[in-house]
Amino acid sequence: MAYTYIIVGGGSAGAVVAARLSENPAHSVMLLEAGPKDTNPWIHVPIGVAKTIRNPAVNWLYATQPDGATSNRPMALPRGKVLGGSSSINGHVVTRGQPEDYDAWAQLGNPGWDFDSLLPYFRKLEDAIGFDDPARGHGGPMTVKRSQGLDELTRLMIAAAGECGIPYNADPNSRNADGIGLVQRAVRNGRRVSTARGYLKPARHRPNLTVVCNAQVSRIVFEGRRATGVEYAVGNQLHQAAASAEVIVSAGAIGTPQLLELSGVGQGQRLRNLGIDVVHDLPGVGENLHDHLLARGAWELTKPISMNERSSGWPLVGQAIKYGLTGEGLLGNAIAHMIIFTRSSPDVDRPDLEITLSPFTATKAIDFKKLDKTPGVFMSCVPLRPRSRGHVHICSADVRDHPAIAPNYLHDEADQRVAIAGLKLIRRLLTSPAFDSCRGAELWPASNKQSDADLLQYVRDTGLTIHHVVGSCRMGPANGGVPAVVGPDLRVHGLQGLRVVDASIMPSIISGHTNFPTIAIAEKAADMIKADAAR
Repeated sequence: MAYTYIIVGGGSAGAVVAARLSENPAHSVMLLEAGPKDTNPWIHVPIGVAKTIRNPAVNWLYATQPDGATSNRPMALPRGKVLGGSSSINGHVVTRGQPEDYDAWAQLGNPGWDFDSLLPYFRKLEDAIGFDDPARGHGGPMTVKRSQGLDELTRLMIAAAGECGIPYNADPNSRNADGIGLVQRAVRNGRRVSTARGYLKPARHRPNLTVVCNAQVSRIVFEGRRATGVEYAVGNQLHQAAASAEVIVSAGAIGTPQLLELSGVGQGQRLRNLGIDVVHDLPGVGENLHDHLLARGAWELTKPISMNERSSGWPLVGQAIKYGLTGEGLLGNAIAHMIIFTRSSPDVDRPDLEITLSPFTATKAIDFKKLDKTPGVFMSCVPLRPRSRGHVHICSADVRDHPAIAPNYLHDEADQRVAIAGLKLIRRLLTSPAFDSCRGAELWPASNKQSDADLLQYVRDTGLTIHHVVGSCRMGPANGGVPAVVGPDLRVHGLQGLRVVDASIMPSIISGHTNFPTIAIAEKAADMIKADAAR
């Protein structure tokens, strides 16, 4: 079969590109997704991430390489393997990042990727309910609304933040992220809004859009230096499809470099060592991988103001009824209810630290499948702009083998300092006078861990990825001094008919959660592709 465009990966970016390109009936679009349709019911229940985060039916279940900087622990690295990709299984926390993040991309030689250029796409993609800032969008495919919060706990946390010098911010997704506010979540009528639901579902009736699920793409087909199609398998049946205009790879920060390398695009000697014919020696493929690392704090509360005491027995039945009637409550919220963007030290010019509040503890169940019986609160801190860089590369020529993933968390001393500062801030918040009436014992880290060395070791021993891997197919000039894979038009350097559209193109991670920025990238890319077709 021949199509105008073939898109590999039906996730946060690929679903968007497929929906937008198929708006033109003159273009035939094929979308290939390695996972199934998004029919798992837990995908659509907002708190269902606790059920999907370790489910191989909808999750690639990657793991990082053991690393001495994180106590030689392989870390679970979930990625969505389902229509909608990671937008179908993530915590659906909505952040844009800070304008300076995108301005830095432009300053690195990527014109058109500054914040003001991306703002129209952030507005286009969202339907922001309850926000009147002109920077927010209305009527877009992705519904955004504030977390419901818990009245007393929310009030106490805002008061504690104020006592620590952190102001209230009604909309951290405005141009000013600084402060504490309610988490914004991608939920509509009590159900998760993934890109499969927001973008693909309204487009599936189009005769020029073909969506194939359970389709594992094994390689991109080239004629000389031009991408002309893909080879993929559904079950044991091998297929080929041709693209007259472009192949667009949207397989994510792990899957995209893997597919490029399997197709002969990457570090030449590395590929030859694996018996892969080199189509194009491109050193940047798989490099510049980085991610947000999360460190956790947890405290008991002496008053029943958390979700723990509502998560079993008759109270849970009440929560289920509430969700059925209103779409809110325990089942309808994100795992995190409140979010803080602040500075790790007075010397930092803009927020470089995120703190989130979850109104429960699950100290014996890391996947949050079973909450503690007594009231408690769980908080996490995330260094927002890590300096540590790693890589991801294939280990064999077999697409079924997971690549070796090495984000190199905490390799840079600056990342260590910010993580320690985050744990100290969590302690300051929960030992502030606001919590005097209901503060219980500290659970994580243990109260005997006070020195910077103790806290750093705690992060090394227990830190987790927050699942924001980016950067492995870096955007930048072809001869910019740093190995780049795609240019500002997202075309792969040195090749024709091939683009990358996903979080792997980010030169540096944004100061927040990466899902909505990835959708904005896809919206902009779709417009660029349409403009090229018109020319």
